[in-house]
Amino acid sequence: MFYALHEAALRGAAPLRIVSEMSRAFWRSPINPASGSSLGRTFYASADFIANLTRRYAKPAWGIDQVTIGGRAVGVTGETVWRSAWAGLLRFSRDGADLEAAGAASGGPAVLIVAPLSGHFATLLRGTVRTFLADHDVYVTDWSNARDVPILEGRFDFHDYVDAVGEMLRQIGRPAHVVAVCQPGPPVLAAAALMAEDGDPMRPASLTFMGSPIDARRSPTVTNRLAEERPFSWFQERMIDTVPPPYPGVFRRVYPGFVQLYSFLSMNLDLHQAAHRRYFDNLVRGDGDSADRHREFYDEYMSVLDLTEEFYLQTVDVVFQRHLLPRGELTHRGRRVDPAALTDIGLMTVEGEKDDISGVGQTQAAHGLCPHVPDALRELLVQPGVGHYGVFNGRRFAQEIYPSVLDFIAQCEAALPGRRSGLSAGRGLVESALPRRRAA
Repeated sequence: MFYALHEAALRGAAPLRIVSEMSRAFWRSPINPASGSSLGRTFYASADFIANLTRRYAKPAWGIDQVTIGGRAVGVTGETVWRSAWAGLLRFSRDGADLEAAGAASGGPAVLIVAPLSGHFATLLRGTVRTFLADHDVYVTDWSNARDVPILEGRFDFHDYVDAVGEMLRQIGRPAHVVAVCQPGPPVLAAAALMAEDGDPMRPASLTFMGSPIDARRSPTVTNRLAEERPFSWFQERMIDTVPPPYPGVFRRVYPGFVQLYSFLSMNLDLHQAAHRRYFDNLVRGDGDSADRHREFYDEYMSVLDLTEEFYLQTVDVVFQRHLLPRGELTHRGRRVDPAALTDIGLMTVEGEKDDISGVGQTQAAHGLCPHVPDALRELLVQPGVGHYGVFNGRRFAQEIYPSVLDFIAQCEAALPGRRSGLSAGRGLVESALPRRRAA
């Protein structure tokens, strides 16, 4: 019912939005002599604020057509190299001639960035992709919006997610270094464990988990406590609704993306209100650069996708209520998932000291679950002063966290030939003796 109400509210606000957009255009028009005045900028700011408040936020474009390497612009082309109804595998390729002109090597290690399926589009990782493109051949998981998938396509649950990760790794065609951002941690570790146990030649070269709830029992946050305090039936009854027409996925039961968005907004409501006040003031002052940065962030932040009922509820149950992976009780298609099967796959965990989504300790729990990873292929990083999004995006990620990840991937890449010459016989650390801990 609330999905239909949400749609009705957006459609009902259409006349107000149209008037606001017309007013915004009028007060910004160069032929309007008052457009540059303080009064004109105030009217423009008011109209712009209302127009943004009442509009729909579509899936953003990636907008990555070049990156800077060695002080030179290198062209980038994005293409989907594999797709199912539920996901696409997007590859970003760097122009070989531009790389040569920049004095950089072509190719580079393959990196699969597994984007979270938790309410936002994969484009939320645009900055992460740009950063990795400086040194790597980058692939990204591009998850579908459940409301756009016809009901005849069937279900998509936690186990389908595990299978999709494995399939995308095989599609890359060589062992890739997997970077799992936030939510994907448990299913990615499950996929890697199953591939390792099977001796799959396309199993990951390394795993880097960033702010992931590998063991949500550690340092529980507000989000974790909500999942534990509410009975499972509460999520079934309160968080799930039916997709209304005219969407292609009409009648599909989903966890609406706008519910997740409103939850995140309410967690830091004061911060978001202050950000919008600054945005309004910047428009009035004519500070276009600051206003553009605000719009860029919120155009992404406000763009959300729906999750299938089965995927959302299984994630709540498996990851946040019963904690099946860290307890050694997770099964996949009748097989027990055993992370101890990882023997020649590098393992790095990255956490932010101020992460209010995945508390410190939840991600590094992966080290204890994978005791047979060699010491030389482990890294544990806790970044001081960084929150959840700073773990994988922004200036501090690019300048302080990424160099450590770059070194780790290079180290694991160099070890790849040793997979068949005894590296897999190595034995790593147990939970009581964690690997080198780096606090950048």
